[in-house]
Amino acid sequence: MRIGTKLALATMTGMLSLAGSAWGAEITVLANQGALSGIRDLAAGFEQKTGNKVVVSFEAGNALNEKINSNAPADVVTQVLDQFDDLVQRGKVVPGTFVEFARAGNGVAVKEGSLKRDISTPEAFKQAMLNSRTIGHTNAGTGPFNTKLFQKLGIYEFVKDKVKIVVGRPVAAAVAAGDIEIGIQQTNVIQPFPGTIYLGPLPPALMEYGRFGAGLLTVSKEPEVAKAFIKFMAAPENAALVRKSAMEPAS
Repeated sequence: MRIGTKLALATMTGMLSLAGSAWGAEITVLANQGALSGIRDLAAGFEQKTGNKVVVSFEAGNALNEKINSNAPADVVTQVLDQFDDLVQRGKVVPGTFVEFARAGNGVAVKEGSLKRDISTPEAFKQAMLNSRTIGHTNAGTGPFNTKLFQKLGIYEFVKDKVKIVVGRPVAAAVAAGDIEIGIQQTNVIQPFPGTIYLGPLPPALMEYGRFGAGLLTVSKEPEVAKAFIKFMAAPENAALVRKSAMEPAS
């Protein structure tokens, strides 16, 4: 091989190496619906700060568990916090890597053009539930909080027959379609949604929070970058990115 050709190849190799460094690493995050909006904002912030790429893979329903159980290629998983002990025990998440990064409570929405109900106080929320023909929520995430909430308010027996469990779509979609009169779902999931009006979060005295964590998957091919992203997610200085999508930083 001629010297000139060798130099050209060496130069090209060096350029490709530099380009690879400039592009940074790429990690994939398996995100559940409850954490999706917060993850997207945090991912964008991490990309801007580090030059690494974060692919956010939204997995609805049982699809998230299927990917975890099948060891699908990914680096980070987000879940409700109490799921991580099991994930560690089953060898899916690396011990000591999961952290709580956000929390979210429930909010309320009605169809655009319908009566706006006052939910600003516990008594007002109670009356809004009693005066609604149908109430929609899910049985996933923060959905089960509502049964305990109705019991706490002493109205469960009065509203149980008009509660409709929403499956396979956001609660706000059922509200917009007119299938339910008033909907309750996690604040960052129920809004914004076309055709609905977001009335706001539950009164503070009634609020219960779902807690969300992120952990390093044992199948990760970029564990150092993935751990850096997890640390970034929980860092107090990045709280504004969590709040941007109607979630709250971990308490």
